[in-house]
Amino acid sequence: MHILSALGHALWMSFTMLWQIFWGLSLGFLFSAVIEVTVSKSEMSKLLPDASLRSLTRASLFGAASSSCSYAAVAMARSMVRKGADFTAAMAFQFAATNLVLELGVLMWVLIAWQFAAAEFVGGTIMIGVLVLLFRFFLRDSLRKQAIDQANKGVSGSMEGHAAMSMGEQKGTWKERLTSRDGWKAISHSYVMNWAMLWRDIGIGLLVAGAIAAWVPDSFWQKFFLVNHPTVAMIWGAFIGPLIAVASFTCSVGNVPLAAVLWKGGISFGGVASFIFGDLITLPILNIYRKYYGGNMTVFMAITFYIAMVVAALIVEAVFQLAGLIPREHRTAMVDATISFNYTTILNIGFGVVFMILTFVFFRTGGPEMMRMMERGEHDHHGAGHRAGSHEHHPPGHSRG
Repeated sequence: MHILSALGHALWMSFTMLWQIFWGLSLGFLFSAVIEVTVSKSEMSKLLPDASLRSLTRASLFGAASSSCSYAAVAMARSMVRKGADFTAAMAFQFAATNLVLELGVLMWVLIAWQFAAAEFVGGTIMIGVLVLLFRFFLRDSLRKQAIDQANKGVSGSMEGHAAMSMGEQKGTWKERLTSRDGWKAISHSYVMNWAMLWRDIGIGLLVAGAIAAWVPDSFWQKFFLVNHPTVAMIWGAFIGPLIAVASFTCSVGNVPLAAVLWKGGISFGGVASFIFGDLITLPILNIYRKYYGGNMTVFMAITFYIAMVVAALIVEAVFQLAGLIPREHRTAMVDATISFNYTTILNIGFGVVFMILTFVFFRTGGPEMMRMMERGEHDHHGAGHRAGSHEHHPPGHSRG
């Protein structure tokens, strides 16, 4: 009975977390779907010919308008390299696509505090800057060439179908795509496939966070995060955050529930940021880097990515500390929440209706077949895309690699 009670408590904690984040996820996925359809990325690689400030800014903006899934971001970055984009600019895109997207900020704001959403956007920008400097000073041309040669071999890793879809041609202006019937078909496909792409990461993240919240006492985390030594705790949190993310095996959005648990347990403000950043160096992602770019480049990327995450987290901690923006109490709306009729309930009902409508459109307009095609790797690299306003429509979609 004690085991069943403990399991029940953990599952209840996971469910209350899901209750708190559902509307935020739905809003974020809807926004991502609209951006996916309205923003043309077919010429993206041509706009990133070098590692100049202009190219890096474009790469960051393109990334912010793309997927929040680390697997999809990595596949899209490799696709950009194969199309001729600068390698450093492609990596900047990859970082932005997992750390500068709306849904991540919404969840951080709703589940922990608005300061964490701000820290993710500020820290993500700093992290890209640090990464660019590391690449500029330490990445040898010979290693870069080896990585590009390996990328051009087209070795399968994960979510190449999504990358081909996202890099496909789009016809018509953004207004035509957004206001047409075909455009909203495409939005429904992208929205549902966002859920299909991330449900596993989100589910695992919720279960892990619920179990840890229910079973691991705060006293353990307080000792582990050295909360009685504030200065050391700030440094330790920034260094340990990405390593905890490596062990969690989930993407940035899926890590947000656990980030809330860690914050409540006593990890530093910068430690939360570095933990979220760490989704790009998990073991499955490193294995994909090995296939895409080779073993030597994978080691280089793992080291430089980790350094960039730690440095960005330390800078964010210092800046927000000086500005007096770090919350004094380690409380979270998600972990401490109960289910009641409040604004969360109203928002969940509203975005639940959005979910049902777009899912209905998805099933009525060929969405399942598109998903099956992408899972089989049959996506048309040249003719696919968002063809809103044309007679032929190939809606966007995602599938879990």
